[in-house]
Amino acid sequence: MHHRSRATWEKDDQDLIDVAEKLGIDQLCCSVLTPRRPATVAGFQECNRWVAEGIQRFRGQVLGYCYVNPGYQREALEEIKRCVEERGFIGIKLYNEYRCTDPVVFPIVELAIKLDVPILHHAGHSHYFVEEQPHISDGGMLAELGRRYPEAKLICAHICGGGDWEWTIKALRHARSVYLDSSGSVPDEGVVEMAAQVLGVDRLLFGCDMSMTASVGRIRAANLSAPAKEQILGGNMRKLLRGRAS
Repeated sequence: MHHRSRATWEKDDQDLIDVAEKLGIDQLCCSVLTPRRPATVAGFQECNRWVAEGIQRFRGQVLGYCYVNPGYQREALEEIKRCVEERGFIGIKLYNEYRCTDPVVFPIVELAIKLDVPILHHAGHSHYFVEEQPHISDGGMLAELGRRYPEAKLICAHICGGGDWEWTIKALRHARSVYLDSSGSVPDEGVVEMAAQVLGVDRLLFGCDMSMTASVGRIRAANLSAPAKEQILGGNMRKLLRGRAS
């Protein structure tokens, strides 16, 4: 959802819901990120409060991811517990404050395992240094985290968000506990088909990252069976959440 520093945030949130309805998306898993990172404690707490309000405002249509900066470990763990146990959030959102293999992230993963919620981790594999994201994780790092915590529910986000998606898919080949999110604005052909062939349909999750029509279109156009598309579009996520989405 949209940060409320934007004067149009309320209309933008409503537009997001309206577009989702037109495209047949019943529920959106949402977070709000601070405009500048690394996020402060006050910053990520404010963002999560706004998501909680969005859940109430769009009842039944919005599910919440709790966004935290792992560098503030005590506050981050407390915020996750509050969001999941009291506010009904369905997962955790981590961005690029730290690479996912940094030890500071490990207590977050351990808490996610205890609470039985997934972690959606921003990721991308670039062939050049991305100055604005010096600590960005990639599929190989998430595979390494998955080997360390095989019981964790990890989601590698935004395969079509930029970077080398073929490398990412290959890097996740043997990381059986890591799911792949199909979202992003890059309209390359063949992403979904390659991911399905290499990883298996049961590890693919539909996402949009606000690139709504492109993200729906790549699933509809994919050379996959109707049951496979149903799995990607919702079945796999419902299984991952085990009844948390309602």
